[in-house]
Amino acid sequence: MKKPTTKKAAKKKVRASRAKKAPAKHARLRRVKPAAAAETGQKLTFNHAMIYAKDVERSLGFYRDLMGFKLIEDFRYEGTSVYARLRAPGGDGTIAIHQAGPGIPLSSEGVRLYFEVGDLDGFCRKLQQKGFYITQLPRLMPWGWRHAYLNDPDGHEISLYWAGENRMTKTVMQAAKKAART
Repeated sequence: MKKPTTKKAAKKKVRASRAKKAPAKHARLRRVKPAAAAETGQKLTFNHAMIYAKDVERSLGFYRDLMGFKLIEDFRYEGTSVYARLRAPGGDGTIAIHQAGPGIPLSSEGVRLYFEVGDLDGFCRKLQQKGFYITQLPRLMPWGWRHAYLNDPDGHEISLYWAGENRMTKTVMQAAKKAART
């Protein structure tokens, strides 16, 4: 035969059953849409950089075969590549290579492409082993980042760099001064 329950016992059972359900309810509240989806409303996002080239195939050879970018799209006109879009091997960043019109200068004065890589020295060695010329080998810059400089086949300036923990730090100049003292 069952014992009659008191109000106190009944309240404890209710609290215990709520406590058991609370984590599931709490877990549902913690679900959040991915940050990328939340950021696309009215906020500006960077999509890609367009690089104009005299020969898209030659540029593909550089960015895909030497730098390791992954080909997303290769648009051809009469069998010749005139536009290609590529994704960086270590992230979501993309570049597009577009065929420059006849006689259009490709000067990129005032524009430099930056690509970050953790093993900067190893990456530069691999480029050199493939016969590519690096205009400045990796070295620590006054702002605290290690940089190497080179040009793509059309002369567009490129900086390969590693910023590490200083990447989003506002005081990179102070970090460089500290590194120089040690």
